[in-house]
Amino acid sequence: MQYLEKGKRVLEMEIFELQRLRDRLGEEFSRAVELIKEAVEARGKVVVLGVGKSGQIGKKIAATLTSTGSPAVVLNSLNALHGDLGMVSDGDVVLALSASGETEELLRILPALARFQVRIVAICGDPKSTLAQNCEVFLDVNIEQEACPLNLAPTSSTTVMLALGDALAMVLLEARGFRKEDFARFHPGGMISRSLLLRVHQVMRPREALAVVAPDAQVRSVLKEMTDRRAGAAVVANGDGTLLGIFTHGDFVRHFQSDARVGERLVADLMTLNPVTVQQDKLAVEVLNLLERHRIDDLVVVDEQQVPVGIVDSQDLTKLKLL
Repeated sequence: MQYLEKGKRVLEMEIFELQRLRDRLGEEFSRAVELIKEAVEARGKVVVLGVGKSGQIGKKIAATLTSTGSPAVVLNSLNALHGDLGMVSDGDVVLALSASGETEELLRILPALARFQVRIVAICGDPKSTLAQNCEVFLDVNIEQEACPLNLAPTSSTTVMLALGDALAMVLLEARGFRKEDFARFHPGGMISRSLLLRVHQVMRPREALAVVAPDAQVRSVLKEMTDRRAGAAVVANGDGTLLGIFTHGDFVRHFQSDARVGERLVADLMTLNPVTVQQDKLAVEVLNLLERHRIDDLVVVDEQQVPVGIVDSQDLTKLKLL
């Protein structure tokens, strides 16, 4: 069997349906974003409702909304009429998912929801369906064909639903001014949080680990200082302690290839003048950006007077799982 070709065909069919979704996205989408934005800003939430595969997609949409600053809960369709409606409050927005718009378990809940002051946004594939006729905003996720060769298993339909949910969440994120720091606050246990919330002083090697040398020091003695400190770079300081330059092990190797007596030369002749620096109170994520932008391995940390107080070695960031 041509597994590769069949796999590509599945992806092509789903891409085709995503393109159809993109092309028909209109004002109803904007209305849905505004409804959810207004509800969240008024301390309401999004109540996600779905059955079967649509319910599983709904869980992911709810998780994405919540993690990006728009609180969402999943209402279990089977338990809704047996007490779980208690999670619904006036002012909420109900996001109801159903490919056909005729899912029995979901439709049974609509009369009960009518007793609340909620707005219903339907993500549905049939504009003439019962669900579509009983909502305030209808988002059309109709498809021409499932990627399943039998046209039975939810594939294209769930992909389109999920993508539309992502679009809602990401546009809401921007509309509500959600920032990287907010994202990290909601993900305190992850690598994203470490890179976004850690400060430079928490990841740098401290002053006592610095190899600090004078500009008139010979390279030979600079290398000894670097070895003693187990450092890959030496910081060259002026007489008043302010930063003048940096000399790295890589600099030594490059110069040694053309001058075997480089050890007798002054570090001031070979150092990088006015190197890239960062202040100790900045976010660690700025270090990542600077290292990548300037393609360097060592970043000098300075205080407000431009006195070196530490250094960030890219190898340390790897150990901290920030790279």
